[in-house]
Amino acid sequence: MGTSTRKRWARRFRVRARLPIGLMMGLLAGLCSACGAPPRAPGTVVMASGTDLESGNPLITIHPLSRQLQRHAVFVTLVRLDSLLQPEPYAARGWQWDSDRRAVTFTLAPELRWHDGEPMTAHDVAFTFDAAADSALGSPRRADVSIVQRIATPDSQTVRVQFLTPQPTLPLIFAELPIVPRHLLDSVPRARWRSHAFSTNPVGSGPFRFAGRVPGRRWEFVRNEAFPAALGGPPHLARLVVAVVDEAATKFAGLVSGELDLAGVSPAMAHLVARDSLLRLLTPPVLFSQVLAFNTTRSPFDDVRVRRAVSLSIDRARLVQAAVAGYATPATGAIPPGLPFSDVVSESDADSNAGADAARSARLAAQMQADSLLDASGWRRGDVTGAATNASVKGTRTRDGMPLRITLLTVGSGDMAVEQLVQADLAARGIEVSIRVMELATFLGTVRHADKAHQGEYDMAVTGIPGDIGLGHLSAMFATRQRGGALDYTGFHDGRLDQALDIARGASLTEQGAAWRSVDRLLAESMPVAWLYHARGVQGVSRRLQHVVMDLRGELTSVTQWTRE
Repeated sequence: MGTSTRKRWARRFRVRARLPIGLMMGLLAGLCSACGAPPRAPGTVVMASGTDLESGNPLITIHPLSRQLQRHAVFVTLVRLDSLLQPEPYAARGWQWDSDRRAVTFTLAPELRWHDGEPMTAHDVAFTFDAAADSALGSPRRADVSIVQRIATPDSQTVRVQFLTPQPTLPLIFAELPIVPRHLLDSVPRARWRSHAFSTNPVGSGPFRFAGRVPGRRWEFVRNEAFPAALGGPPHLARLVVAVVDEAATKFAGLVSGELDLAGVSPAMAHLVARDSLLRLLTPPVLFSQVLAFNTTRSPFDDVRVRRAVSLSIDRARLVQAAVAGYATPATGAIPPGLPFSDVVSESDADSNAGADAARSARLAAQMQADSLLDASGWRRGDVTGAATNASVKGTRTRDGMPLRITLLTVGSGDMAVEQLVQADLAARGIEVSIRVMELATFLGTVRHADKAHQGEYDMAVTGIPGDIGLGHLSAMFATRQRGGALDYTGFHDGRLDQALDIARGASLTEQGAAWRSVDRLLAESMPVAWLYHARGVQGVSRRLQHVVMDLRGELTSVTQWTRE
């Protein structure tokens, strides 16, 4: 982008956002640095990621964009979901159920090859599911594959999966778990997969091949010319670049200048995208929830009354409006809206059903209940004299002479509105909260309950939870068999919840709603996390980028069909 072009776009953005031109020029220069800023080759699309991609290995990844790139671009799954969320052939060209529905046999596409030229076979499928079930790996999908009793490979193109119990439908894990290459990973101890070179140099069999990366700056993928026509053929794009751009203003500037074709934008800037004739604003449903995760293995959050009091203290409606400009649904539980068995109403519907007076009454009742629970748990507060006004004010709660002070961990971004609103809501109930910002890898290493040492290192954390259509993330968070796994942030595990999760995973379509609501009720009773809101996507897309479809399957579900004018 030439200097005159940069100045023109900088002037345009200064009018809208009231940023000094010098700062905007710096932001644009930073964007060019992040993207590498080579001349744009034909058929190249540049999209932004707010953080570096977590890993190229799909069996250990929780980062949402990383998972989408793996599932839709670099690797393949046995089946994929159509727009109605029904399975259709992909790597498996067909499947046949046994009469008792305790086993299903897949027939693989014979022409599929790994990007290094080796054929993809049934042995890779069996290897993938075996690795996902291995506790040494700690895969976030471990609970989802626990329904599998045994996998047989009669020949290189046939996979026979036997289940522990009859399955009313094809489990969604077959559409969500990318197949990994046995010949590259079978000699690597699974406890070392996270640090192995495959994580930063993945070899898949999907429509895009990994081409290279600059750590902390960008990842590049190129068209797989050999991708079979039976699976859709090579993608239309020649190259897909993921640029690491962590500043909201820089993302917006990149969209306006044309340096970026697609970027998640700050909800506060969504109206600017919507008004720009060169851009489109897409707000698809996404399976991503913001939560407060409690360390239930230490005081004060080893007491369910304190956890419930904190949850009741949060004004979720205000949080959604102030922190994400309304682009979310205040959470009433663990199940996000949009799923076939979800009965969560949208925020607009909720507003139409309850007036402002009713909402205020509900908030006051929740605050009174929170105070009562804290009092009952021994954390009480008395009147203290305000130094400035000499007025009687409520002080910090104490128990046995110790003040109720907790540290809130966060990765943080922008103005940290969520964290500060939580801090203010809890201060009103007599709980002092200090906010500690951490780098992502350090944050994950601190909050994950992978071993006993981690259980004393934090009180509470605010974090996003990437979900999936089958709600497998709930098992990854709470199932006892997932103890120490990638999403075990709370250390909370319970036999009743294990049983309810098992029932929900095996429920028929007509039974799923009741089964998952039972899981939701148990989580509400035990409150290992406080669900804050279920997000909506806020994506800015260049009008040059065509054939972009975003829905519950993800923002990249149509990536093979993208074209750029």
